[in-house]
Amino acid sequence: MAYRAADTATAWADTVRALPVGAAVTGEVIGRQPFGAFLAVDGRPEALGLAGVNLKPRCLELPPLGRRVTGEVFGHSEHNRQVEVVLSAWASHEDLLPSFAERVGRVVTGRITKIVPVGLLVGLADCVAGLVPLSELPGPAAARTLREGGDIAVRVLAVDLVRRRVLLSAARVPRSASSSTGTPAQGWSPAPGGRSRTAP
Repeated sequence: MAYRAADTATAWADTVRALPVGAAVTGEVIGRQPFGAFLAVDGRPEALGLAGVNLKPRCLELPPLGRRVTGEVFGHSEHNRQVEVVLSAWASHEDLLPSFAERVGRVVTGRITKIVPVGLLVGLADCVAGLVPLSELPGPAAARTLREGGDIAVRVLAVDLVRRRVLLSAARVPRSASSSTGTPAQGWSPAPGGRSRTAP
């Protein structure tokens, strides 16, 4: 038993020396848990890599089982002897949400990704989406022309960087919306005080 523990400690020390912080690694995803993805590291059969969700951009998904990935050693977890890895796809991902915080009050173009009971979900950029509440929709006639997959001009009302929430209002309904395919916004009626907005 003592020999086995010594061998394990030696193997871990070798792994830390061979894979220091900043070292590039490649490997295969061999397991997934809510806290991250386990990796079999190429060339180091004794090493177990962990790409933890704490290093993952919130809008991205964990890679599936069997996926080949590349990354960089971020640290070493001594208590469970795992190599902490940040995946290249995560490290290179640009968070575009802060740029929308600088656009509060401006009109931007997005795509309607889903029609929900409380309003419209609008995709603005990669991993950035916002909500147009019912109270910020145009009149009933114009609202009925809106469809999932259609483009829409929206005004950025507020951006919460901590909760990653974007509040929008419908600036105007483009004429092309009536010809786009998808689910129509039938049966909607704006909340009292709902009004049409016009882009400058």
